[in-house]
Amino acid sequence: MERPVVVGVDGSDGSLAALDWAVEEAVRFQLPLRVVYASLWERYEGAVPSFTGQRPAEEVAAQHIVASSEQRARQLSPDLQVNAVTVPNDAVDALVEESRGAAAVVTGSSGRGAVKELLLGSVSLAVAGRADCPVVVVRGEERNIKDMSNRVVVGVGEADEAATAVRFALREAEARGCELQAVRAWRSPQQPTDPLTVLDSAAHAYEEQAAAVLDEVLEEAVAEHPKVSVKRTVLEGPAHRMLLGPAADADLLVLGATRRQSQFGLQLGRVSHAALHRAACPVAVVPHR
Repeated sequence: MERPVVVGVDGSDGSLAALDWAVEEAVRFQLPLRVVYASLWERYEGAVPSFTGQRPAEEVAAQHIVASSEQRARQLSPDLQVNAVTVPNDAVDALVEESRGAAAVVTGSSGRGAVKELLLGSVSLAVAGRADCPVVVVRGEERNIKDMSNRVVVGVGEADEAATAVRFALREAEARGCELQAVRAWRSPQQPTDPLTVLDSAAHAYEEQAAAVLDEVLEEAVAEHPKVSVKRTVLEGPAHRMLLGPAADADLLVLGATRRQSQFGLQLGRVSHAALHRAACPVAVVPHR
């Protein structure tokens, strides 16, 4: 059975944008779509009999969200195979569980108003940090969400961790018929007491090293996708800032999921965390395999 594209919905504007994006993704890769609404009411109250003869408001809301989401997906793509369900679980746990059998999990961003680029829902962040499959958080400007930039950007970290993200990005670029821009950031140690010629020489060496890592990571993967035009870019500066510029003119930013264990459980690395909060386009976080 083909793994579906899973999208989490909750009736918000952000989840509608995620639903629309997920429909396009499912059509693009000829995959089924699974629409998931998580409701703890189903677990804790759904089995309690009603003495009023009326359906509880939570049940009505859940059925409305699921039905309207399914209808919207079918209207966008009549031939798409759609399965819409209510899951009796917390939203994060439900989507993480869904990720074990999904091609990708898609969620919306909760940003609102003038500071929307700084806001991200706790559900999206937690799912991106724990899922077993790629997680796409649909955020950013309308032109980026609507695939009007004709470019996919991938941030390339260390060679042994970047391969899975690069392959995901190449598949996305190939399916969209667009360019892939592979970006690696580099930084040289600051040594203000050294002569400028030494600093320039050291900076050049670090830049060349960054370019070599790009070539190493891309060589085999690019050969598997010969139709994709690949642009290599090395930028001086911290990666969590340098990727935001290319992302502003992209339809999708792809990052490898660097996770670390802390007292709060699995946490995303600084680059992924910054992109999920501030990127001007949808962000895909791809677990390292």
